[in-house]
Amino acid sequence: MRPGQDLVTAGYAGLKGTSIIVRQKRQELEERFASRYLDSILDDAQRIEEAIKESSEKGLFLEYWEPAAAGGILTAIWNLSGSCRVGVEFSLSRIPVLQGTIEVCEIFGLNPYRLYSGHCWVGAVDNGGQVVEQLREKRIPAAVIGRVTKGIARLVVNDKETGYLNRPQPDELERVVPGDSLDWLNDLYGNKGLEQNKEAAGYERKDFGSD
Repeated sequence: MRPGQDLVTAGYAGLKGTSIIVRQKRQELEERFASRYLDSILDDAQRIEEAIKESSEKGLFLEYWEPAAAGGILTAIWNLSGSCRVGVEFSLSRIPVLQGTIEVCEIFGLNPYRLYSGHCWVGAVDNGGQVVEQLREKRIPAAVIGRVTKGIARLVVNDKETGYLNRPQPDELERVVPGDSLDWLNDLYGNKGLEQNKEAAGYERKDFGSD
């Protein structure tokens, strides 16, 4: 991973977390959305998960790819840049997010970029446009969201404003899913027990990083 490379995402930010919320809060959400619409969110999550899992098993996501799991896409970007001690600059508006995720997050007051993303990845590649095209051919939503830079600054562009990426925060899903039933952590780390899973989901790698 080196300065000049493109920063690419594969999959939708927060979609896995959205699907968990839909299942956990189905009755509440059906007061706002049609049942068919909620089913479409679950179908999208399953379809993209299967496509990404297939590509992952074939070795597509190897070195310099980071899974956007607990803590969401922003934690993945933080950890990816930190593991290689390089900086990044990226745009929030370029990160693929389903409209269903945005609408569900608005109801519960959640940040979709810090929501559990499951089968979603962010990586540093030489030719981002070509990689995005290859991913889309495999039915995986993808986009070039920024680039790798010199130094260690993690810059995020939101509309016309540029600021620094904050340190990883607790996953937004914890605000909706009961604390004693974190099935999404079991999905990620295996059935280790709640306390071990919380520790495993510390979100931030310890190998690097000041703001």
